[in-house]
Amino acid sequence: MRSQTRSSLLSSFRPQLVHLTHNLTAAVFPLMKVFPAAFCLERAEKEHLISRDSVIVETSSGTMALGLALACNWSGYRLIVVSDTACDDALKRRIQDLGAEVQIVPRPAAVGGFQRARLDLVAEICARSEKYWWVNQYDNVANAASYSVCAAQFTGELGRIDCLVGSVGSGGSVCGSSSHLRLLFPDLHVIGVDTFGSVLFGQPDRPRQLRGLGNSLLPKNLDHTCFDDVHWVSVEEAYTMTRILHRSTGLYRGGTSGACWMVARHWAEQNPGKRVLCLFPDDGHRYTNSIYNDDEMHANGHWLAKPPDRPREVSTPECAGPHWSFMRWRRRQLSEVVGESCLLTATA
Repeated sequence: MRSQTRSSLLSSFRPQLVHLTHNLTAAVFPLMKVFPAAFCLERAEKEHLISRDSVIVETSSGTMALGLALACNWSGYRLIVVSDTACDDALKRRIQDLGAEVQIVPRPAAVGGFQRARLDLVAEICARSEKYWWVNQYDNVANAASYSVCAAQFTGELGRIDCLVGSVGSGGSVCGSSSHLRLLFPDLHVIGVDTFGSVLFGQPDRPRQLRGLGNSLLPKNLDHTCFDDVHWVSVEEAYTMTRILHRSTGLYRGGTSGACWMVARHWAEQNPGKRVLCLFPDDGHRYTNSIYNDDEMHANGHWLAKPPDRPREVSTPECAGPHWSFMRWRRRQLSEVVGESCLLTATA
């Protein structure tokens, strides 16, 4: 496929900036992960890490897999996606229809869960031959660097941005976007949205139902010093707010978007003179039979009759939970935060 055609197809995934209130705007992506997927391949080509006969390998249970399937389809690369049981049949079929192979890990590792098990299989595949190249979204600096294009769009359309809110998984989108935005706005307030049982901001690793954010391993693309605040949300809160977002705006999004909207809306209300941008990573079509299914929501206890209107403030990650909690991270390293005494305070 010609470079001009690939560029045009990639541009079709640029986010729409939707003004939700007078000071809150959402960057609504059709598929956010297509940008790091395409950029990682482009960088690897320039650095001669891959050639026409290379086989691209990556671990993902969601949108990075689809982003790479698109990017590899456009560029003519063979792709192997290592996933787990969270990869639903509809997503798996779409990835395969784009020409990629999907290998499913059936059970989690004893330590590190499904992500560790998937990484072990990736290592096994890549050890077979030098033609296999692992994208490594967690540690590949091209992941974060790819969001410079998005940051330029944000400032070009919005001008000043005072606060950025985004979900954190690999660390690429929020850390990458904020590093570019802070070149123009050094005082940019950055809020990361995580979930309980994720190790990213100091909680112990536990099984997690909320997908699209959180991690069982610490990626190198996660720069803790980017963050002013960190919020932890439950699957019930994220799913309920996703449904409320759809009912109030018509935006058909995934659970990470609902989680980010809940956090961003609260901060925007508390800071009416500040301009807030929140990232909505992907659409809701993967969740038609879960988040958008009333029977499933009630059967799994995911529907909240009254979601919280504000978070509970904590002073250490261990104190966060079981409901929406936040901590003033103050751009510190993880090692500076973990181990402090556990004191609970009320939200102002």
